Amino acid sequence: MLNLTPRYTSTRIDELPAALQLFAAQSFTLARLYAGRGITAPDELETSLSGLLPAEALHGVTEAVRLLDVAIDERQRILIVGDFDCDGATSTALMMRALTKMGAVVDFLVPDRFKYGYGLTPEIVELGIETFQPNMIVTVDNGISSHEGVARAQADGITVIITDHHLTTKETPPAEAVVNPNQLGCDFASKALVGVGVAFYVLGRLAKLRREAGKSTVQVSQYLDLVALGTIADVGVLDKNNRILVHHGLSAIRQGRCCMGILALLEQAGRDPKQLHAQDFGFVLGPRINAAGRMDNMRIGIECLLTEDWSTAQRLAQELEQLNRTRRHVEGEMRAQADSIVQALAREDNSDDSVSGEGDDNASNDDTITQAVSTAKANNTGARSIILYQDDWHQGVIGIVAGRLKESHYLPSIVFAPADTEQTDENSAIKGSARSIAGVHIRDAIEQVAERYPDLISHFGGHAMAAGLTLKRRNFEAFVTAFNEVMAQMDDEVFAEQKFTDGPLQASDFSLWFAEHLADASIWGHGFAPPIFDGVFEVLSFKILKDKHLKLSLRYPDVQYPIEAICFNFDNEAWDYRAKQVHLLFQLDINEWNGKQSLQLMVKDLAVVEQG
Repeated sequence: MLNLTPRYTSTRIDELPAALQLFAAQSFTLARLYAGRGITAPDELETSLSGLLPAEALHGVTEAVRLLDVAIDERQRILIVGDFDCDGATSTALMMRALTKMGAVVDFLVPDRFKYGYGLTPEIVELGIETFQPNMIVTVDNGISSHEGVARAQADGITVIITDHHLTTKETPPAEAVVNPNQLGCDFASKALVGVGVAFYVLGRLAKLRREAGKSTVQVSQYLDLVALGTIADVGVLDKNNRILVHHGLSAIRQGRCCMGILALLEQAGRDPKQLHAQDFGFVLGPRINAAGRMDNMRIGIECLLTEDWSTAQRLAQELEQLNRTRRHVEGEMRAQADSIVQALAREDNSDDSVSGEGDDNASNDDTITQAVSTAKANNTGARSIILYQDDWHQGVIGIVAGRLKESHYLPSIVFAPADTEQTDENSAIKGSARSIAGVHIRDAIEQVAERYPDLISHFGGHAMAAGLTLKRRNFEAFVTAFNEVMAQMDDEVFAEQKFTDGPLQASDFSLWFAEHLADASIWGHGFAPPIFDGVFEVLSFKILKDKHLKLSLRYPDVQYPIEAICFNFDNEAWDYRAKQVHLLFQLDINEWNGKQSLQLMVKDLAVVEQG
């Protein structure tokens, strides 16, 4: 049997929170799902915009709005400085659309990650001054650590407003206004807003102020498609506030009330807007927008979200599609190299022979592969992290590769690449992208390294589950050692992956109706986990598809028809052909084939419990 951790253990209606017992009368399974996610009252599932937290609670928002209001009235030149990911792109597009409608003189600048790095750097400020001569700079999804950039702007008399959501334990820069729910001294009840959510709040408060004063304004809620996309793509925690924002943005797209760029991107992906689900923001739309910042320049992505012309939207969406294909190719090569290194470690760990990487087709040269192997070997002691670097890796996809390593090995993973592929000597900068597991706050872990060894890390920032950092190539090995020192202080239990289940389904739940109802019952995602179930099934038949996918036909007690299941990328050598009963961990899915729909289980894990 699988070793699973139940999210909720009660099996009787009268054991549910009293307020959820009404839900149980309609669907006991759904009531259990809500209870397992901490829901105790129906109003916690509210989706009305009136249920949003008030903007006034955001520290700094009143001053930011006052400055923006004056800037619009006085026709000051406003420059939006964004970030090069999907959250930054949607934040920038939102600011551009709303401020333009209010009558502002506004332009945007998004840094080329390969030239200027992250945040409001002095170099970005200088580029902005040279190109746009702004009176005001407004950051979106960045700026909370940009002390030098703020100082550079203010030296030229430019007013700076920072809107951001990234974590910080230090004083905020002395900008004229700073809006960030995670800054010190902010009592906003939700710390889960992403950059586009913060921008939405600022613009909503500004629109209200101007409406009350009889000035030109706009209904900012019409742009919730952008807020929903940025929130899910940036893996924002889906607390009640974020679920409301995403719910309305998703509804708008399903009804076609969204920007041309989103519709064009969905067309490229072959997806029907009417059938869109929240997860599609992260798996379908987000990667295509992010590809611009990863492989080229995010300006293409922002322009796609800004255009009002359908043919232009289609052209830009096609460009993004091509960039995404290039990104997938580069990522595939890097993942293969990373897997080769990790496998080499395993061999070295079981052999007295050293692994030099000599003759490895994936290695750019012996030095870089040897460095990566020795580094990963250090991590393998105690299996607490995976940290890799090669001179020829592409910094645009290191975050994705780190995420894949984290998922496949369940270890905090950091992947580094040169900041400039033309400069890979010991004094050159390398940039790392980190992805973490539950229980390891990756940004705080990196900060501990920075505090203990102040000379190791040049810059860092991020969240609990994802972070970025820059250091000199010569400090790479020392950083690995220092990071593993931090990991060594953590309890062993943190590194043992827990697989959660929402328990068994009732026989009546194995239906198209319930699968559809479940998908729309809430906004599922990070912090409000998509439903996942387990159960023991009789195996009626099986097929191995394309040598890597396991397809099963199953029987479940009291279900009068066979249930189809699919396990993608299954190790067919591990399959027991005599299996008679299996214990599955699965999600409900709807399979569409030749215009027909059928229920399908998406298998996440399985164990044979009886052989024939």
